Amino acid sequence: MCIFCDIIDHKIPSSVVYEDEKVLAILDISQVTRGHTLVMPKKHVRNIIEADEESVLACVSAAKKLAGQIVTNCKASGVNVLTNCGESAGQSVDHLHFHIIPRYDENDCVDIKFNESPKQDLDEVLKTIKG
Repeated sequence: MCIFCDIIDHKIPSSVVYEDEKVLAILDISQVTRGHTLVMPKKHVRNIIEADEESVLACVSAAKKLAGQIVTNCKASGVNVLTNCGESAGQSVDHLHFHIIPRYDENDCVDIKFNESPKQDLDEVLKTIKG
């Protein structure tokens, strides 16, 4: 069984930030920063690639609303909203979820880096993506 499905069914206690008929948002038990929230569809879908559009849109809509509320009420200076898809991308629970991570300053325990990679032939990359 999926741990997030158990949380959605209220079999496992959680700190509910928001809930409607399609979405549940809870505080992450591992608060990377104060206010770190997870937004997930109530329907079990593994990740954003496999999810139906309705589930993704419901999550993104809730994440948008909650991100603003969290930034304002927690007095954050910014926010990261992200989802991991697949183990190599850091997905540890096979149930689609979006992280809302309030940001306070450059020393707030979050380190998202985009390192420069070798130069790519963008025309070739574009051709590959388009198939």
